[in-house]
Amino acid sequence: MQIALCLIVLALASFKPADHQGANGGNGKIKVIVLDPGHGGNDSGAVGRQSKEKDIALQVALKLGKKIQKELPGVKVIYTRTTDVYPKLYERPALANKNHADLFISIHCNSGGSSSRRVKNSRGRYVTQRSLNTSAKGTETLVLGFSRTGDQDVAIRENASILMEDNYEQNYGGFDPKDPSSYIVFSLMKRKFREGSIKLAAYMQDQFAASSRVDRGVKEQSLAVLATAGMPAVLTEIGFISNPDEERFMMSADGQASIVDDLFNAINTYRKNVER
Repeated sequence: MQIALCLIVLALASFKPADHQGANGGNGKIKVIVLDPGHGGNDSGAVGRQSKEKDIALQVALKLGKKIQKELPGVKVIYTRTTDVYPKLYERPALANKNHADLFISIHCNSGGSSSRRVKNSRGRYVTQRSLNTSAKGTETLVLGFSRTGDQDVAIRENASILMEDNYEQNYGGFDPKDPSSYIVFSLMKRKFREGSIKLAAYMQDQFAASSRVDRGVKEQSLAVLATAGMPAVLTEIGFISNPDEERFMMSADGQASIVDDLFNAINTYRKNVER
């Protein structure tokens, strides 16, 4: 196992966050924000009873970008996608690095997962019955970090999109999103922007809580989409698509407006604090 991890580390040696100060050139101004609607194309992400994560994430990201451009005219918004396509995970932060972005925000919907149990069918035979966890609810915002193996469910689910990409072994230096031991490598990644990421994530969770959303907190996870971002970067889970009530909220115009307001207010609070 140690040899395998060493090989992964060596393969990822060139996979480092860009060493720049963002579009602001280090002067504390927020000028470029990259919004990343999670999943897309043939990658639906989590699926609810009436909707798909990729669609809700895109709708919220476009509305958030429009609000930022309207209310913060000096800030440029760049999207990793504006239609139902799938940009590879490593291409998303690369776009932010290329444009010297000051913030990278990936928008997702959470899922409570499913459980299984053995039950007798009508013929008296035992079969495996799977049921969706519909009770999980709330918001959480993730930053790049290393978590214990038992806490990596979200990271494994979000990183699973890698498997849908051609040549993913080459693109991610042998990283296997299905292997929990592979996540140790993320603890060695550069953490220059960790403090800013945590601040932005905390502001987001504060805003969600102020809107009476269940606050699941700020968490550190080993996420490929954040690993190479050369700026403060977060992945925010805006609600559980597996929960019928939260799914309806995230699908509704009022619900999306509330989420957009919360995210915008968090971004603006962060901007005011770094620019003063």
